[in-house]
Amino acid sequence: MATATVTTKGQITIPVAVRNALNLDAGSKVEFIETSSGEYKIVPINKSVQVLKGVLKKRDQPVTLDEMNEAVANMAIRSME
Repeated sequence: MATATVTTKGQITIPVAVRNALNLDAGSKVEFIETSSGEYKIVPINKSVQVLKGVLKKRDQPVTLDEMNEAVANMAIRSME
């Protein structure tokens, strides 16, 4: 189990084993996400949006503004249910 100590400035050094496991380098960013049990997860956010290129299938026709508005309205309705 890896541990770290909080300094008087609220900083910690992430142990090398954890940095390696999360693929963190100097300048990498992490997000602290609170779980339902009150604990926190450390999630790396060091990926560029460029890595998503090609993940989604390209549509034959571009999405129209009306289609986008309809999708947003449908999601809003679903989130209120």
